[in-house]
Amino acid sequence: MLRILGKASSINVRKVLWTCAEIGLPFEREDWGSGFQSTHNAAFTALNPNAMVPVIQDGDFTLWESNSIIRYLANRYAGPGLYPVEACARARVDQWIDWQASDLNRSWSYAFMALVRQSPAHQDSAAIEAGCAEWSRHMQILEQQLAATGAYVAGQDFTLADIPIGLSVNRYFETPLAHPPLPAVRAYYERLSARAGYRAHGRNGTP
Repeated sequence: MLRILGKASSINVRKVLWTCAEIGLPFEREDWGSGFQSTHNAAFTALNPNAMVPVIQDGDFTLWESNSIIRYLANRYAGPGLYPVEACARARVDQWIDWQASDLNRSWSYAFMALVRQSPAHQDSAAIEAGCAEWSRHMQILEQQLAATGAYVAGQDFTLADIPIGLSVNRYFETPLAHPPLPAVRAYYERLSARAGYRAHGRNGTP
């Protein structure tokens, strides 16, 4: 059985859990990370030298990096609907997965650490204001895309791209900042909430 190492509150672990739910893939999860077993434990760093969750073990295969993990699971266990085989369709899915991991993640880092994590090192008011503005600017990019598709981030059908993006939407709306009107993103949030996997691992009030 698939083994998932990482605490369920981690946004990156939740990507893996939601993917398993969409596929119907059984797993066993172990709590690792802040407040649980230390990821700096030698047993953990032997699996992931970065000392970060999640890590999976699928038989004798070990993998880390959440987006690599969900791609692997979709490739191995899901049909082509979740992660298309055709080159252009797959590239569109990968584009939005990579955008979430790079541009969107960078935009929220300071504001999230300040407003949600209450980090003493992230309490500069000007930096918080700038971070919130940058985060909302990236959400406007998502708004434009969803307004164009009228459905999901890569097109008319739910795909693997909606898992990291959907979790990011939850994080944005659960963070206490001024949210500009984003009607397409709001509608997308509700559309995703019809999925049992999202209700269990995405829209659970834990950004």
